[in-house]
Amino acid sequence: YTSTYSTREHIRHEEKGASRAAIQLKTKKQKANRLTMIFSLSCRTSSLSSFHPASSNTMKKVLFVVFALVAPLRIREGNGFTPAFTNSKKQNSITSSLEYVSPDMTGLTEAALLDTASRMQLLPVDVASTIHKEEKVNISFVHWAADKEQKKSDVPLILVHGFDSSCLEYRRLGSRLADEGVDTYAVDLLGWGFTQLDGVETFSADAKVAALNAFIDKVAAGGKFCIAGASLGGASAIEVAATNPNCAALLLIDAQGFVDGIGPMSMMPKPVAKLGVEVLKSVPLRSSANQMSYFDKETYATDEAVVVGRLHCLREGWGDALVSFMQSGGFSPSTKLAKLTCPSLVLWGRQDGILDGKEFAPKFLEAISDAELRWIEECGHVPHLEQPEETVNAITSFLAKRVFTEDLKKEAGIGWLGPSLGIAGVSASVAVVATQF
Repeated sequence: YTSTYSTREHIRHEEKGASRAAIQLKTKKQKANRLTMIFSLSCRTSSLSSFHPASSNTMKKVLFVVFALVAPLRIREGNGFTPAFTNSKKQNSITSSLEYVSPDMTGLTEAALLDTASRMQLLPVDVASTIHKEEKVNISFVHWAADKEQKKSDVPLILVHGFDSSCLEYRRLGSRLADEGVDTYAVDLLGWGFTQLDGVETFSADAKVAALNAFIDKVAAGGKFCIAGASLGGASAIEVAATNPNCAALLLIDAQGFVDGIGPMSMMPKPVAKLGVEVLKSVPLRSSANQMSYFDKETYATDEAVVVGRLHCLREGWGDALVSFMQSGGFSPSTKLAKLTCPSLVLWGRQDGILDGKEFAPKFLEAISDAELRWIEECGHVPHLEQPEETVNAITSFLAKRVFTEDLKKEAGIGWLGPSLGIAGVSASVAVVATQF
């Protein structure tokens, strides 16, 4: 009798919980729809697009461009928001050594995703006291060690994700590169992905680049490295490659490199910026962006892709970190292009509906002294997710031909090295930002 009674009580409790959760989920969706409507109306009545030369399209198209760049990765929404970490303490205190991060993968099934998440770690890197008073921050990353039999060199490849994304973006690329002998790291930019948020004074573009350089210095042991970046990740990769003499090669994947800053968004009042951030996190806009990111939408623009891309957005402090970046002024890649001296590969999805390769790819070839272009066919904005095999082939061919130094040649004969990506989208006057990312 006691057992039966307890079971019935448990069922009633679960039913009540499910009912409350359903109401909460409905409320969140209604809120997201209201924010979307407000945001769309504000874009229709705004003339902010005139602040950027690249924003010649309609405001509606600009709006979707912004969020499309954030598409490839999204978060889960079940009975409320799921914590991004199973152990939240790891993200808020400086680690003394490597620790594993535990993003919540409940209900997700992609094998490459689960494998990538299981590899995620935190590494403490040195930064200025203006970034963190302890002069260290934890940076999250994934490492795919090169296959020992295929390994051609100790020079690592660093993959950088795009705007408001995470290293999970490279879940379909990392293991393939490692199998080809490339020692591969996918790293989160400070303030995005699963990096430390607590106690950080600024998440500006300068702080992101400083932390990225510090991470590279550690994993490359102060030696040579190659760096790849996609979408807005390309902007951060350009800044590193143009100033770090140890950069042996730069790979740009559907990259943003010709619009500096974020326009009027940097001057927006914080409450308005926070409203825009809420819109950016909403499921309807993430879903729309997801659809725009792929050529083969039926295969790749799935509900699970939306869930994965939002995982990091559910972390406490994510919104404040994003607002900090917005108000800092953003990256300035266009001024660095002429300073690049390392060999560069420009990769572009032929059917990219977010950043037009026909417009931007030739600009990169003109601006960079030593660059070549490779088109990825039947592919949208995210080649590393939609055509990983072709992307790996393009990367390894380029690195075999252009990256080997005399020291590398002593080790072996044929080689490698790979990419990163990005994504964008932002706030209440985010229409402008669309042209940047």
